[in-house]
Amino acid sequence: MCRLFAITSEDPISPMAAIRALNAMKEGHDGSGVGLFMTDLGGDLEPFKGSPILSGIFSQEGIKKLDRYMMELGLLTKFKFSIRPSKEPPAGTPKRDVYLIRVYEYPYDWDGLSEAEIKERLMKIRIDLRNLGEEDGSMMVFSFWPDVIMIKEVGDPMEIAEYLGLDRKGLQARIIMAQGRQNTNYAITLYACHPFFLQGMSTMTNGENTAFDPIREYLSSRGFPGYTGYQSDSEVFTHILHYTANGLGLGLDAYKHIITPLKDEEIKQHPDEAFLRRLKHSCRFLTIDGPNCVIGCLPDKTLFMVQDSKKLRPGIVGGKPGVFAFSSEMCGLEEAIPDRMKDFEIQPMKYDVAYVDASREEVKRWNQWERCTHLY
Repeated sequence: MCRLFAITSEDPISPMAAIRALNAMKEGHDGSGVGLFMTDLGGDLEPFKGSPILSGIFSQEGIKKLDRYMMELGLLTKFKFSIRPSKEPPAGTPKRDVYLIRVYEYPYDWDGLSEAEIKERLMKIRIDLRNLGEEDGSMMVFSFWPDVIMIKEVGDPMEIAEYLGLDRKGLQARIIMAQGRQNTNYAITLYACHPFFLQGMSTMTNGENTAFDPIREYLSSRGFPGYTGYQSDSEVFTHILHYTANGLGLGLDAYKHIITPLKDEEIKQHPDEAFLRRLKHSCRFLTIDGPNCVIGCLPDKTLFMVQDSKKLRPGIVGGKPGVFAFSSEMCGLEEAIPDRMKDFEIQPMKYDVAYVDASREEVKRWNQWERCTHLY
């Protein structure tokens, strides 16, 4: 199993808070990789919330290809916060030239574009760059989006954090998601490392999704260019979330009903019977088969946790007003927020959605037996 940890805080915090929580859960991951998603940024990147930020790993040749590509589009560098390690990497970690974090100015000819068109272009640029990098291995691109940073690497989370100097003062965020990886693939590829990201939405999963093939085929048939990649069976959780919001115009409650629908005999007893019956039928190819614990972040900065019906993967949410954490294990929560208020602790069960919105005042719980209220 992997280990997951996410935190949402009123005040910007270092990614080391999440790394230390993963380290407390070290017996639950094998140190084969770590992934970080950061948003609601603080530190040196806080002034650039409206500008797109590119995150990835680049060779020197990859930097040249990137610069040529961006110049042709009129995207100019606005700010750099890149990491160039000067010491030898930990055992088993490849030596890289640069972990790129670069803020860009929008091109002049994008003025007047709708928000939807800008989002589409940013997504297509990320996909183009990923494809360019896969031609020769010169770059791996994890995100290109305003107010988002993603860092991924092979190796033990604590060793990687120390190697990259993730405790530096300028690198902070109010929302951080982190995964300590348990390698279940034949080869380690960073594109299979959680968290995954698409147009402002991110998820990470502890478990296995044996319904991966029909879900991938259904999403790939939607004609949306962002539903691609799929080097991990867990990436579809992000894409189902995106499809629920952007394709269907529905909320987090519908997402839960789509991935883990009620049984037919349960739907008969539900106050939203007609809606849930149609939703289950039309989205039947998106039903997951676990066990899975999913932690995700929405564009409005809401963090959430859901379980599937098997509930064989641990998960707990807790904290205090101003700071809350989502963790695979109690020891991760204890490490991150030792002075938390026990009244706020929730261990979501198979019907639950536990979430903390951007107000960070409390943990909220919604249950599939309740009316659908479109939680975002």
